[in-house]
Amino acid sequence: MNTTKTALRDEVRKLAEEAFHLKLISGYGDGPYSDEYQIVANGRPKHFPLERAYILLKNLIANKHENHYSLP
Repeated sequence: MNTTKTALRDEVRKLAEEAFHLKLISGYGDGPYSDEYQIVANGRPKHFPLERAYILLKNLIANKHENHYSLP
């Protein structure tokens, strides 16, 4: 795996950990292939390409923060 993919995987892992602690996902981990990452939501594990996992997790976290700070 090249350095770019390694850096992206590390960033996805950090985002997944944050999303897990925010209770946005119920699990996460490496996928069966080096360019995939597993995210568990609603009791269902899904494998995503690293780029898609990155975008998904960023959006989940951003929406959580946005909803947290919005007015009722």
